Amino acid sequence: MIQLGPPPPKGTTPPTGTKPAAAAPPPVIRKRRGGARGPVFIASNLVVLGWLLVTVALLIAHDVIDHPIWLAVHALLLGAATNAIIIWSGHFTTTLCRVPDQPEWHLAAKVAVLNVAVIAALTGVWINAETITGVAGAVVAIVAVVHGAELIAMKKKALSARFDYLVDFYLAAIVALLIGALAGASMAFGVHHWYARLWTTHVHVMLYGWIGLTVIGTLFTLWPTTMREKITPRSYSLAHRTLPTMAVGLGLAVIGLLMDSVWLTAVAFAVYLAGVVITVVALRPTRQPNGPAAWMLAAATVWLGVAVLIEIIGLIATRSAGYLPNLIETTVMPLLAVGFVAQVLMGALTEMVPVLTAHGPPQRKAVIAYLARGWQARLLALNIAVPLVAGHWWFPVQLIGWALAAIGVGSFLWLALALIIPVLVRGEINAEAVEKSRSWPMTGAVATAAAASVVLATTLGGSLPQHAGVKIAADAKTVDVGLKDMRFSPAVVSVPAGTHLVLRVTNDEALPHDLRVDTGQHTPRLGLGQTAVVDLGVVDTDHDVWCDVPGHRAAGMTMEIRAIGGKPRAHQHGDDMNMDHGPAVTPLNLTGDPSPGWQPYNPELALVGPEKLHRVELRALDRELEVAPGKKETRWTWGGTEPGPILHGRVGDQFELTLINDTSMGHGLDFHAGALAPDQPMRTIAPGEKLVYKFTARRAGAWLYHCSTKPMSLHIANGMYGAVIIDPPGLPAVDHEYALVGAQLFTGDPGSEQKVTAIRANQPDGWMFNGMADQYEHAPLTVRAGERVRVWVINAGPGETVAFHVVGTQFDTVYKEGAWLLQSGGPGGSGGSQALDLAPAQGGFVEMTFPEPGHYMIMDHDLRHAENGARGMFEVTG
Repeated sequence: MIQLGPPPPKGTTPPTGTKPAAAAPPPVIRKRRGGARGPVFIASNLVVLGWLLVTVALLIAHDVIDHPIWLAVHALLLGAATNAIIIWSGHFTTTLCRVPDQPEWHLAAKVAVLNVAVIAALTGVWINAETITGVAGAVVAIVAVVHGAELIAMKKKALSARFDYLVDFYLAAIVALLIGALAGASMAFGVHHWYARLWTTHVHVMLYGWIGLTVIGTLFTLWPTTMREKITPRSYSLAHRTLPTMAVGLGLAVIGLLMDSVWLTAVAFAVYLAGVVITVVALRPTRQPNGPAAWMLAAATVWLGVAVLIEIIGLIATRSAGYLPNLIETTVMPLLAVGFVAQVLMGALTEMVPVLTAHGPPQRKAVIAYLARGWQARLLALNIAVPLVAGHWWFPVQLIGWALAAIGVGSFLWLALALIIPVLVRGEINAEAVEKSRSWPMTGAVATAAAASVVLATTLGGSLPQHAGVKIAADAKTVDVGLKDMRFSPAVVSVPAGTHLVLRVTNDEALPHDLRVDTGQHTPRLGLGQTAVVDLGVVDTDHDVWCDVPGHRAAGMTMEIRAIGGKPRAHQHGDDMNMDHGPAVTPLNLTGDPSPGWQPYNPELALVGPEKLHRVELRALDRELEVAPGKKETRWTWGGTEPGPILHGRVGDQFELTLINDTSMGHGLDFHAGALAPDQPMRTIAPGEKLVYKFTARRAGAWLYHCSTKPMSLHIANGMYGAVIIDPPGLPAVDHEYALVGAQLFTGDPGSEQKVTAIRANQPDGWMFNGMADQYEHAPLTVRAGERVRVWVINAGPGETVAFHVVGTQFDTVYKEGAWLLQSGGPGGSGGSQALDLAPAQGGFVEMTFPEPGHYMIMDHDLRHAENGARGMFEVTG
């Protein structure tokens, strides 16, 4: 039992004539209608712990439900952190400003609506329903506005004005939340041109504003409480300086990020960092912290400052705001999630859980001692984890970091839930259970956290290693299988029939792979350096093995298991694919009309402006597009169109592209217009990830860009290509300038084996310009007789040549692959050209004038191509 008072001296007896006093019942916490120990308040705090568990669960289910990692991030920040802010900012305001408690139904309503909105927002992220996400974000903003209105009303009724600054911090944080919600809604509802800027703005105002300002404001009162010190006049004074400093820094950061201004953003972060430094100076303790809450809050504040400093250094070093998305994802977000947000929540709850659960100093002392159990190990684990999860380490090193973070958080959740749930259910602490729990080993907490840590590693963007903890039978034969260069190594595994066979599979390249056996057994999707184990049991017949990533099997990523002396196969999985040499080439049905509301791809080449730096956002999107008149199919695209945006610049111009993968599979990008090592900028990025790709156009030409993920032929054939036009120096202006990207058309399911087989057999269903067969038959290009016309042509392939020809006219200028083949008015100016021949990935342009009004056919003079869609029309007027 928890001792509530001093025991009677030994040997004493009750006074004569009195009966022995009955044993006092264990103290209980009485349910109250409101306040810190009211049932609604306690249940609300249980919600915060629940969201921490949901975050871990989402990470565990990452590979199963195939959701973007941002779902788990939003569960932590929007679920756990936002609920904590709404709950505790109101409590601190009523307590410190001496305002009566609000009715319990106020908090219940806010928390209920908030969590419905958070669940809706996470659902929208999961199913890629942008409207649901945007509406849910708006509801969260409304809850914050209502909460802010309550805080303002409480401030007006305050009996003490000493803590007015605290309410001001909370109100400023709510303004930051509204800005972040607006930026998030803009992304959700289709403001794609500024996607990268809006994304970085959204992340920063939510982390540094909504969470950062709230935490810093609360620290001015919570920190002295954890240190058991009084709040000094100096702290009051510096608190009033801190808020304007941080608010100005955050406001300038919003402007700088939206303007994409490197130096303004760096200055803004420096001003914000100055506010963090002022906080540290103001709260400098007179003695060393001596408890878990104080140490965790101190460490969290330091990591907040470190995160801001890293961003300042990154901006100055790269001189590019486009660098921030990569820095945020790989370094800043993991650092803040583990070092700042997780530690703040744990530190604050360590201090506040005794307020929720204990009644009277003796109980409170026992609860504090209970929560402090093993706190040094938790603190050490979390802060060692931060540089491991935020650094660019080898995968196993990062895994160790996530495991340490999980152990720290998981062990605390174990302790906190064991206190809060009984109070909520019974209205009291089981004093005897808490007393006995002092002898409980930490095995349960560590085991729970260790289990969660296995899948916390999915934040690194891939399926989890499966070999850890897998017990392999002693009589099994284990074969190591490597995945690299779109091949299995070895390609054949031969064992005597009756062998117990285990495959230990390791992915040795950045491209994600898996392994599937015709028995149905398979590994999860593996990232670079990850390993999984497949136990096939006793093998007595041959088996086919392949990679199940779309297109990889047909591209040759197969393996065979041979059971020597075994039974013949009843069914050889995959034989149909091996015997299928692809569909016969049949003409497309080009007699119909385009679908109602169809709009052609605009072939007019945009003019080049005076700017030397071209910033473009490209999103990988799966879209249903019209590929032939009346025929729609799902295509893999850059920016939602086929081809992707056609970029236009001059020699010496710089291009900065933010790639955003909004699909369910990996994609990368290869720009032929740039010359740089492909290892990093052309790497495959996972769903939900972003990549900043920068290059300088040093040579003129008509350059192809396309998806760099293997098999590239499949990704190109499904629509993931575009063009970059770099003008030769001194190129004269013309009356009309067009860009046409020729390509083969392979119809059908974009990830099917049949499509890959047809690609490999070079048997397309048709040919096209700018993503649709016959489109410029239905939307002719209109010019006037005598006007000079320039047509840039790029062959995207993935196979065969293009012989560009315009019936009824001749080319007097031809430019191909960076060289002038013919120039109007140049030497030998009497010559002309009839076709521009281009191999796959080649490009150039031709110029012509039309002698008189009429209809001039555009065509690929490989007539098989023209008759199956690679054609269009110039409509020439007088």
